Amino acid sequence: MIRIALVGQPNCGKSTIFNHLVGYKANTSNLPGTTVEYMKSTALIAGKRAEVVDLPGTYSLTSTDQAEAQARNFLVRGEFDAVLNVIDASLLSRGLELTLQIMEMGIPLVVCLNMEDEARRKGLTIDVAALSERLGVPVVSAIAVRGIGVRQAAMSVVTAAKNHATVSAPKYSNDVEKVVDKLSARVALSSGKDAFSPRLMAIKLLEGDKFFIDLAREGGFNELNLVDDLREQLVQSRGRSGEEVLASERHHLSMELFEEVTTIGSPTIGLRDRVDSLLMHPFFGYIFFAAIMYAFFLLVFRLGALVEAPIMNLFDSSVDALATVINPHTIWFFILRGTIQGIAGAIGIVLPYLIPFLTGLAVLEDIGYLPRAGYLMDVFMHKIGLHGKSVIPFITGYGCSVPAVMATRILDSPRDRFITATLAVMVPCVARTTVIFGLIGYFLGPTLAFLLYIINIFVIAIAGKIMTKIFPQVTPGLILEIPSYKVPSVRVIWSKVWLRAREFIVLAWPLLIGGSILLSIFEYAHINYYLNLAVLPITWALGLPLSVGVTLIFGIFRKELTLIMLFQALGTTQVASVLSPGQMMTFTLFVMFYIPCVATIAVLIKELGKAKTALVLGTTTGIAMVIALIARGIASIIG
Repeated sequence: MIRIALVGQPNCGKSTIFNHLVGYKANTSNLPGTTVEYMKSTALIAGKRAEVVDLPGTYSLTSTDQAEAQARNFLVRGEFDAVLNVIDASLLSRGLELTLQIMEMGIPLVVCLNMEDEARRKGLTIDVAALSERLGVPVVSAIAVRGIGVRQAAMSVVTAAKNHATVSAPKYSNDVEKVVDKLSARVALSSGKDAFSPRLMAIKLLEGDKFFIDLAREGGFNELNLVDDLREQLVQSRGRSGEEVLASERHHLSMELFEEVTTIGSPTIGLRDRVDSLLMHPFFGYIFFAAIMYAFFLLVFRLGALVEAPIMNLFDSSVDALATVINPHTIWFFILRGTIQGIAGAIGIVLPYLIPFLTGLAVLEDIGYLPRAGYLMDVFMHKIGLHGKSVIPFITGYGCSVPAVMATRILDSPRDRFITATLAVMVPCVARTTVIFGLIGYFLGPTLAFLLYIINIFVIAIAGKIMTKIFPQVTPGLILEIPSYKVPSVRVIWSKVWLRAREFIVLAWPLLIGGSILLSIFEYAHINYYLNLAVLPITWALGLPLSVGVTLIFGIFRKELTLIMLFQALGTTQVASVLSPGQMMTFTLFVMFYIPCVATIAVLIKELGKAKTALVLGTTTGIAMVIALIARGIASIIG
């Protein structure tokens, strides 16, 4: 079976092409840095079974973060037959710099010029045939979001793989080529015929790339004194370091190629450019940001509340009817009641808010607004003391904490990764959003629900400021690619919503229903009393009923369980008749910040280690306690 690697810079459309070939399996987003680990699946291309691997976006084979390192490591291992190099056609000169590095490897290669429509909008007309001739590899034009050119690109790369098409390395200035050729020959001689590309290895050695230096040593190359001499030769002839010289050579050749094959005309200034001038305005941009977010949450609440009430009334009637058929004091009644309440919670409480939220989030992602929101929030990231790229895990966290923690791989500093992961797990994910809308939004109104998100942002900002003072470090400025606006594809939006909702249905429903049944059994056997006693220090301090404690325990498994178990533990879906508004706000604020779910904890251990994960859990729970106590105090003053 042929194995194809999709390689390209962030937000060039690799994952969109991947989904067209294998079905919707990757989380595509009009947001740089979405893919932080590679995905693979099989597809039938030109009658040939092929494994397609979607690698994280990378600007260079010299990695600067863990996500880029994954792409580099995969390419170095060479466990593939050909590369489909995806380039954003509207940023051709920049994209070609990665292409030139891939060409150094001498592997079968096809270039896919994606987003051709965006290039034309910018006034760029690219001669695809001329570019193919200059590079010496097939070049295919595409508009992946519409499926145009995707199949042709796939067939071209399969053909290149089957034919073992050779690729000639790009040629640089004579003095640079002389040094590279000399070192390449020595690397090839000491490492053997089957070694990783001697030419690319030589270039990376001259650049002083530590990863490749270690790789060369492992391969038997020990002539590092020669490398130092040749690197010094470049310094003497060019007056700059080897890394700067080679980067300049690639940049010069990329620009030369761009100028040869591209005709530059007048860009089309349309409505979206005028809209962008408002949404990215240094003052009005923040007003629009607040308005868009409020409208988004208001819409989710209205749609969710419209569906929740009739569904829950139906299930409540079912429980009442069950009591007339089965003795309500038997264990079977408790089990059946727990089953009905679990199904009711999954269908009547979670889905009405989950589906609109996921849909709205997908639309904002695919339109391209989220990276603009990230750009606006960059100033706050630096006031906190974090790198601006921390915005991306935070935005991802509104969907799910698991990919948010994984997205911290795009950060260079271990300190930034730790702090960002700690703060990102406090961002209200979809599950916590369900609690916010199903409890605060439904019983106290959408404005108070939105207020919780504002409070959340301020708490994260204060916590971040304190943590960055404890772990001081100068953070560099943010260079964030702002993608063009795109009309969302209904098929892609639906696929994305289904992919995320399916996780809830497959993983959460069994836990919700099983947890509900288990709580009913605990209730029948009076075990829940002892579980509530275990959490009594927290519930007592927060002024919550004793019965609420068990919901916090179940909430560690899935946050949606917190709300469903609350109804069950209180014995009614009319929570307002049992809890005061202050108690509901206190409870929800604690749930918003305390220990994340089990899946998130597992990813934290994988990314940060057990010691730092324990610190994250202690920090978030401590913050949850402080915020909830403040809420209780304010509620008691207001009365």
